Parts: sequence; structure tokens; C-alpha cells
Amino acid sequence: MANPVLALMAAGMGSRFGGLKQLQPVDDNGHLLMDFSVYDALRAGFRDIVFIIKRENLADFEGTVGCRIRGHANIAYAFQDMTMLPPGVSLPMGRAKPLGTTHAVLCAAEAIAGRPFAAINADDYYGPEAFRLLYGHLSANGPDDEHFMVSYLLENTLTENGSVSRGICGIENGLLTHIVERKRIFKTPFGGEYEEPSGHRTPIPAGTPVSMNCWGFRPGIMRLLREEFADSLRAALPVHPDTFEDILPTAVQSLMAKDAIRVKAQSSPDRWFGVTYREDKLSVAQAIARLKADGLYPERLWGGKEI
Repeated sequence: MANPVLALMAAGMGSRFGGLKQLQPVDDNGHLLMDFSVYDALRAGFRDIVFIIKRENLADFEGTVGCRIRGHANIAYAFQDMTMLPPGVSLPMGRAKPLGTTHAVLCAAEAIAGRPFAAINADDYYGPEAFRLLYGHLSANGPDDEHFMVSYLLENTLTENGSVSRGICGIENGLLTHIVERKRIFKTPFGGEYEEPSGHRTPIPAGTPVSMNCWGFRPGIMRLLREEFADSLRAALPVHPDTFEDILPTAVQSLMAKDAIRVKAQSSPDRWFGVTYREDKLSVAQAIARLKADGLYPERLWGGKEI
């Protein structure tokens, strides 16, 4: 069994945050949220890290992240390139919006090189348990069509500062049965509410499992995602040429509906947090400070010691 790869998706535009939020420090030592994800991943057993970024951001990423992690892990970069498209598909002139997280993973196929891999968002904090679960699943033998997802409780993923999108999950007997992407979910005292286009709000009960893009994939997923991505682009681009994105939760749901894959799911007890809005940065910094005070992380993650 090849050693699993951790792929961090970091090519998003950060439009709600108002900038390249992946490179925003969250403590006084200049650590980014992805520093904590990589640190937790290395503690879990991962050794090969792929950053999926925009080509024009390579120098910034290498200068802030890659240079300090290289002594602890094998670092590679993959570029989410808008020209990497299925045969016969073209984008409208001037389109700048990335094509989504499914495309990001496909752009990293060469760097992942046919190995099992975990795929996560670079601007999210997942907690140590997620990486232990991912590594445990990916480092064990299993059917090539059996993949893995770490879920979170909805109420542990919401922000006070605006709406969010979440993949609402059904999980039975440890298997993901369905996943539905809901946009404009707002925090309430009882869980969350998602706002429909009509403006009507529908409650989502506390305890509902959600996807936060914390996936563990066997190598066979690449071929299936490539086919699903091509089908989705051909169907959606004529209707939404400037805004369509193919995202992993929707791609996974499509493949499950075809009985092409099955997905094991396990919930993490850790609290997720991330910087969706600029106003989230203070609460994230405070949360990191508490985790350090509790002894979960040292003040400096990359102090030269073996992790």
C-alpha cells in the first residue's frame, strides 16, 4: 500500500473574505490555518503534501508555507489551471472564477501519482482526529471503490458573521447515503437555517452531519471524477457559463447515485473553524490561542524537532 498523500485545495479566490485568505496569519508567530492541518497530518502519519494553488501564487506559497515545512514533509505543488479541460470543452472569454473543487483534485492527479489521498480545504481547521481517521482509512487495504469522509456536526461549523454553504449528509450504518449542498445557511440558537431562493428559511436540526470537504479517496476515484467533471461541464456551462463550479460533494453524490462508489463516513468530535469572512479572523485566532494553551500545539509548529 502506497503512503497516502494529503492534498490541500488552496486556489479559491476568497471573494467573501476579500483577498487571498489562505495566506492570512492566525497567530503572532505567522502560522496559517494550513500550518495546523499539515502539522496534524504529519502527526497522524502523512509525509507527502500537495498544495493545489494558482500558478501565479507559487512564490507566495513557497515563501510562507513550503519553505518552513520542507524539513518535515515532502512538498509538491499542483496548479489549478483553467486550460485543463476535457476534450471539446471551452470556457467563455474572460472567465476568472475557478471551476470548483472537483477540478482542483483533477489538476493534482499527476502530483498524487496514483496513490490514495486525502483532500481538504486549505483555509479550514479540522482538528487532529480528522487526520487520524483519514490516515487510518487510506493506509489500510480496501476496495478501490470504497472512499471515506469525515463529517462534522452542523452547529460546530457555523459563523456569526454571515451565511455559509454546507453539504448536508445522510449517514446510516457508517455509510454516506446522500449529500445535498445547501447555500445560505445561517446560525440560529437551535442549529442552522438555510434560506431558499424565495426567502423562506427552513430549519436544519442540531446534530445534523455535514461535509466540510474532508475526504479520503482511493486511486480509482480519479477516472470517475474525470468522467463526472466532463459530463457536468458539458451540461452546465451553456446555462451558467461564468459561475458554474463542479464541487466535490455534488460529484460524490452523482457517483453514489450511479452506484459507482460507496463512501464510509465517520464524525469528528473536534470543532471545525475557518475564515469565511474577514470578521471571522478574530474568533479563529482566539480559538487557536485556546488550543495552544491546552497543550494541543506548541507556540512554534516548525521548531526543528521531529513531529
